[in-house]
Amino acid sequence: MAPPNDPANALLTKLAPNRPEKHIGLSNGKLCVKGFPVLSEVPSNVSFTPFSISKSSDAPLSVIQAVQANSHKGGFLGFKAQEPSDRLMNSLGRFSGRDFVSIFRFKTWWSTQWVGNSGSDLQMETQWVLLDVPETTSYAMIIPIIESSFRSALHPGTDGHVMICAESGSTRLKASSFDAIAYVHVSDNPYNIMKEAYSALRVHLNTFRLLEEKQVPSLVDKFGWCTWDAFYLTVEPAGVWQGVKDFVDGGISPRFLIIDDGWQSINRDDENPNEDSKNLVLGGEQMTARLHRLDESEKFRKYKGGSLLAPNAPSFDIKRPKMLINKAIELEHANKARDKAIQSGVTDLFEFDSKINNLKKELEEMFGGEESGNSVNEGCGRCSCKADNYGMKAFTRDLRTRFKGLDDIWVWHALCGAWGGVRPGTTHLNSKIIPCNLSPGLDGTMDDLAVVKIVEGGIGLVHPSQADDFYDSMYSYLAQAGITGVKVDVIHTLEYVSEEYGGRVELGKAYYKGLSNSLKKNFKGTGLISSMQQCNDFFFLGTRQISMGRVGDDFWFQDPNGDPNGVYWLQGVHMIHCSYNSLWMGQFIQPDWDMFQSDHCCAKFHAGSRAICGGPVYVSDSVGGHDFDLLKQLVYPDGTIPRCQHFALPTRDCLFRNPLFDKKTILKIWNFNKYGGVIGAFNCQGSGWDMKERRIKGYAECYKPVSGTVHVTDIEWDQNAEAAHLGEAEEYIVYLSQADKIHLVAPKSEAIKITVQPSSFELFNFVPIKKVGPGIKFAPVGITDMFNNGGTIREWAHSESGPEIRVKVEVKGGGNFLAYSSGSPKKCYLNGAEVAFEWMPDGKLILNVPWIEEAGGISNVAFLF
Repeated sequence: MAPPNDPANALLTKLAPNRPEKHIGLSNGKLCVKGFPVLSEVPSNVSFTPFSISKSSDAPLSVIQAVQANSHKGGFLGFKAQEPSDRLMNSLGRFSGRDFVSIFRFKTWWSTQWVGNSGSDLQMETQWVLLDVPETTSYAMIIPIIESSFRSALHPGTDGHVMICAESGSTRLKASSFDAIAYVHVSDNPYNIMKEAYSALRVHLNTFRLLEEKQVPSLVDKFGWCTWDAFYLTVEPAGVWQGVKDFVDGGISPRFLIIDDGWQSINRDDENPNEDSKNLVLGGEQMTARLHRLDESEKFRKYKGGSLLAPNAPSFDIKRPKMLINKAIELEHANKARDKAIQSGVTDLFEFDSKINNLKKELEEMFGGEESGNSVNEGCGRCSCKADNYGMKAFTRDLRTRFKGLDDIWVWHALCGAWGGVRPGTTHLNSKIIPCNLSPGLDGTMDDLAVVKIVEGGIGLVHPSQADDFYDSMYSYLAQAGITGVKVDVIHTLEYVSEEYGGRVELGKAYYKGLSNSLKKNFKGTGLISSMQQCNDFFFLGTRQISMGRVGDDFWFQDPNGDPNGVYWLQGVHMIHCSYNSLWMGQFIQPDWDMFQSDHCCAKFHAGSRAICGGPVYVSDSVGGHDFDLLKQLVYPDGTIPRCQHFALPTRDCLFRNPLFDKKTILKIWNFNKYGGVIGAFNCQGSGWDMKERRIKGYAECYKPVSGTVHVTDIEWDQNAEAAHLGEAEEYIVYLSQADKIHLVAPKSEAIKITVQPSSFELFNFVPIKKVGPGIKFAPVGITDMFNNGGTIREWAHSESGPEIRVKVEVKGGGNFLAYSSGSPKKCYLNGAEVAFEWMPDGKLILNVPWIEEAGGISNVAFLF
C-alpha cells in the first residue's frame, strides 16, 4: 500500500466508502458474474478473493486511480492441494454452452487464437480465456498469472472443466497452496476488459509496466529491411550494402536495418573454440552452436572501412545468396533421404553418403570462391583488433555515410546469446551447458525443429548472477560500434533450463533485469524488439522496460511441412496470430506484425494488413527481389509511413468466431487515423490448428470467397480518447481503397455488404463529414495511392470570411489526393499556387499532389468555396 502521506493512498481512502457492489462472487460451488454462474462445480479447495490494492506499487497515479475505480469488477482465484509439488493441476470449475475466445501456446514461443463453448474445448497452455456472458450483457475473463515463484496456465479438463496448472520449473521448489494464481475480471466491453484486467495486474504484481507508461522505439513510424530471408546465415557486409542500395535506387530509403542471425561469432562444441563455424547457410544449422566471442564474426570483423565507399568498390553477385541457399537445401534433402533410408531398414548407404559428400564439397567450393574473391574483407579478421577502421564499427559508419536516411542499425541475438547460449571457457563469463527439460504443458504443442535442436545441444547458460555483465558486455560493444538496437529472439528457452536456478520465475527475473538495465544504458531504453516470447512469464516479468514485440509467428513464405498450398493459407494464419494476440500483448508492448516479402504471391495481402496494423513496416526481401510499386503504397519515399494511431484489433463481431476455418467469417480489424477510422476486411479462411495432429494445417474446403458486412460502428471509437469525438458524426464518407469507390453512410445506415476472395482484402477508410459553410459539406480522404490513405492527412481546418469559405488541408505524400465535397470549389491552391482540380457530382474532389523532397513530402492544399 502507498505510504500514508502519499497522494495515492489518500485518494484510495477517499474512494473506499463509495465502492460499487462486487460483480463477482463464489458460493455454493458457483462462480457468478452479477448473479449469473459462469463456472459451476467449482471444487471446495478453490478460493475467491475480491481485488484490493494491498501491496506497494510504482504504477502512475492515473493507473492506480483507474484500477481502484474498477476494483469491484475483479478478484483472484486460488486453491489448496493435499501435497506440495513443483507442478500442480486443479479444476477451477466447469462451463459449457458459453462462447469463449482464448489465446494458447501452439509452440514454446508462439501463441494464437482459439474459440469454443466449453471448458473442454480449451487448448493446453492457454494464456487467458474471455467468456461471453450475454445474460448480463458483459464479459468475464480468466487470466492465469504468477504467484510467488510459480507461473500458471489454463488447460482443458473433462466434462467442461477448466484446469489450472501452477508450476515452478524446478523440482527443488514446491508449494501446495495459492491465494492468487489466477485473476478474474468482468466488464461490459471486450476491449475495456483487457485494459482494466492487465492494469489491475500491473498494480498487483508490480513486475511490469503497461505500454502507456513507456516510450516505443523510434522505428515504429518507419520502413526497414531485415536481412534474414535474403541471406539466412550467409549474411555479410557486401550483401547488406547491396540490399540497402537496392531500396534507395528503387525510390525508397530504408530508415532502419536489422542484421539478422548470421553476424555473430558462433561455433559448435566439437569445433575449434577460437574459430567461427564455417559454411553455415540455413536456419537450423546454427541451433546447436554457441557464442565463443561477444562481438561480430570474422566476416564482419575483417571488413575494412571505406571498402564499399571507394569508386572501385567490388560488386556483389546478387545470385550468390540464392545459389548458396539452393545448394544447402539440396544437401539438407540428401541428409533427410539418408535418414529415411535408415528408418526403412536400408543398410547399404554408400550412394547416400557419396551424394552428401559431393554436395558438401560443392558448397565448400562455393564459399571458398566467395572468400578468396571478396576484396571488401581485407581486415585483421582473426585477431581482436578494435581499430576504428575495421569491423562492425567501420561498416556501420560507411553505411551511414552512403545512406543518409538510415537512422537505425540493429542486430539479432538470442536471449541466451546464441541459440545454444555461450560456450563455456571462451569468454570471461561463467557459462555452463544445461540440459533442457520441457514442461509437460508443452506436450500438446506443435513439433518444432528449433526445440529439437536446442534440446539436442542444451544451452550454454550464463549464470543468472552475471546477467547484467553478460548483456552489458554485448550491448556496450555494439553501441560503440554504431548499433542502435537489438532484436532479441528465442526468449522462452529460459523455462527449459530453470531447474538449478530457483525455477522459471526467478531465472526470468534475473535475466530480464539484466537485459532491461543494459537496454536503458546502451540503447536509450527503447532499442529492442522482443521475439519468440509469447508466454505469460515474459509479459509479466520481462516488460518493465521492453516496449515492442512480435505478436505473430514468423512470416512463412511456404509451408515447412510441404503443403504446396501453404504459400497461400499460411498468410491468413499470420494475420489471425497478430490481430488476436494484440488484444492482450498490446497492453504491454507495441505490437509488431513482423516482416514479409514484397515479391511474395500474397505480398499485397500482407501489405494491406501492415498498412493499418499501427506498427512499423519492414520486409525481408531478397537482394534484387522487390515489388516497388507495392511498397510505394505502404511507404513514403523518405522511408516513413502513414501509421495508424492505435494498434489494430479484431472487430467485436469477430471475437468469438473462427476466421480461419468456419467457412463464413471475414477477419475484420479496426484502427484510427487522426481524422477518421479504418477497417480492414481480410479473407483468412483455409487453415488452422488441428488439435489431434498438433499442427497448423490447410483446410482446402474453406479456401473460398466469404461474404460479410462492414459498418461504421465496427470501429471502437471510444478506445482512443482523441478519436472518441469522431464516432459522434452524423455522416461519414467511406472510401474503399481496392474498389476505388466512395459511399455516404450514417450510424443508422445499413451495413455495407462485401464478398472477399481468398487471400484478398478491402480497406474501408471512414471520415466524418463536416459542414464547413452554407450548403457545403467536406471530408478529406487522403492520398489514394497509399493503402492507409487516411493516415496521409496531417491537419485540416476550415474558416469563413464573409461569403468565402476556405478549407485547408495539410497532407503528406505524392499522388492523387481525394476529398469529399458536396459542392464544387471555386478555386484550389497547392502550396500557394492555383492549380486545376476535378470535382464529380458524387462528391469526389480529386487533385494531383507531387512529392516535394525539400518539404519532407508535405503539401498544403486550400479550397475556396
